[in-house]
Amino acid sequence: MGTAYKGTKEEVTALNSFIKFARAYNSVSARISRVFAAEKLTESQFGVLEAIYHLGPMPQKKLAEKLLKSGGNITMVIDNLAKRGLVFRKKTKEDRRYYWIYLTREGEKLIEKIFPAHVRLITDRLAILNEQEQLQFAQLCKKLGKYQEENKK
Repeated sequence: MGTAYKGTKEEVTALNSFIKFARAYNSVSARISRVFAAEKLTESQFGVLEAIYHLGPMPQKKLAEKLLKSGGNITMVIDNLAKRGLVFRKKTKEDRRYYWIYLTREGEKLIEKIFPAHVRLITDRLAILNEQEQLQFAQLCKKLGKYQEENKK
């Protein structure tokens, strides 16, 4: 179902594209979120664990930028992960202005446990698209995301 809005062709096309994008994301995300929910994690908490696991410890500010989260939001996410003993904050001698976020051994074990199921689910959910379609989809999403970052208003 598309938009019922009676605007210009450009507006209707944009709205219909956005509606389809949002519905597809919500449909896939709802199924993938079950992996996180089983471990009592939010999508943002999973994102923090996954980013640190694959990219290594990083300043809280950089983590917020990578996950497209505000400073206040990422602070709350990290606070909740720290309360569970999954991450910890540490200031470095080189730059004492920023807290660096590290995985604890428990955090590392948890992400190692749930990440494979996450990958399988994404692979399964995107299997409806062939490899070329997935590459094209990724390219279009990147183009859309870069444009948004360059034209923040």
